Amino acid sequence: MKDRTKLTIIITTFLVAYFIPFNKVNVQKALLEAFFMLQDYAREHVLFCLVPAFFIAGAISVFVNQAAVMKYFGAQAKKILSYSVASVSGTILAVCSCTVLPLFAGIYKRGAGIGPATAFLYSGPAINVLAIILTARVLGPELGIARAIGAIVFSVIIGLAMAFIYRKEEKERNEKAINFAQGMEEAMRPLWKNSLYFLTLVLILIFAAWGKPAQPVGFWNFIFQIKWYITIVLLALLGWQLWRWFQKDELSQWVSQTWFFAWQILPLLFAGVLVAGFLMGRPNTDAGIIPSSWVQTAVGGNSIWANLFASISGALMYFATLTEVPILQGLIGSGMGKGPALALLLAGPALSLPSMLVIRGVMGTKKTLTYITLVVIMATVTGMVFGGIF
Repeated sequence: MKDRTKLTIIITTFLVAYFIPFNKVNVQKALLEAFFMLQDYAREHVLFCLVPAFFIAGAISVFVNQAAVMKYFGAQAKKILSYSVASVSGTILAVCSCTVLPLFAGIYKRGAGIGPATAFLYSGPAINVLAIILTARVLGPELGIARAIGAIVFSVIIGLAMAFIYRKEEKERNEKAINFAQGMEEAMRPLWKNSLYFLTLVLILIFAAWGKPAQPVGFWNFIFQIKWYITIVLLALLGWQLWRWFQKDELSQWVSQTWFFAWQILPLLFAGVLVAGFLMGRPNTDAGIIPSSWVQTAVGGNSIWANLFASISGALMYFATLTEVPILQGLIGSGMGKGPALALLLAGPALSLPSMLVIRGVMGTKKTLTYITLVVIMATVTGMVFGGIF
């Protein structure tokens, strides 16, 4: 850590300790709410979402040949293939804005272009088939369909825009990655073994993080009831693969890279969750320092300011997978317009204050601000158009 960064942390901590009125009841409630939110996050997401994602990111970093990443996701890859794969990845992963971060960091570090990488970053949490189905059932089919189409289109446009804006930097980065990849040795295992290994890791993530559906009946609930049996079988299969197919030094590298991603991401995530909890509170609570009534008042109608406020609020708030639907149900019941509702649906699940901090650590401040701006502006414009139609 640089001396300038240490000094900034010390000064910020001093100013917070000096000026925040801790004696006021609403501030005390907001502080307590911040730690409640951190506790909920730790209980619901770290063990069964983030930990598997860290291991997948570490595996991508160690076992995926960089030449293969360059072929399918590099700057010179066929755009139809790379953006198609990146834009629909969320239908498989069904992860939140924080769980997708280690996966994004893994493929970006391995040489994926900024375009396909950011398309994947957006689509991972945004194009969640379960959330889209729940949106259509609870909030209406028009919002569900608009969310599905908007999320896919957003991921492609955002990726293409990022690739165009940073085309000069990407050209230099791509040339360095190609030169590095040319000197790499071929994989020690056949493709089918690596593919089965990664499929096992992804399935462990999917089933371990499988949430309880709103209705206690049907197929999704059946999967929820047996998810731990499936996960145990998958863990046993993974253990057999590691024993039979991998060497000891490879496993050491895998664990080392997994720890690297965890150390890089977790502190920023925890800090971001605390700040988000202090400002906005947990979903369906009114304990944050910003009263929920302010949000409800600001997102009525279909003005540009209502849609912009919904986009920015959604981008800053943290939504666990599927929680955005009941929150929006309450906001719509309190007078929120359909345009701002769609704007929040398109900006909220894909961004959060914790994820912004991590994204900045992966691709820098300038690219992160560009990505956030693209998401907010596109969500605002789409919300206005949708609100005007419906």
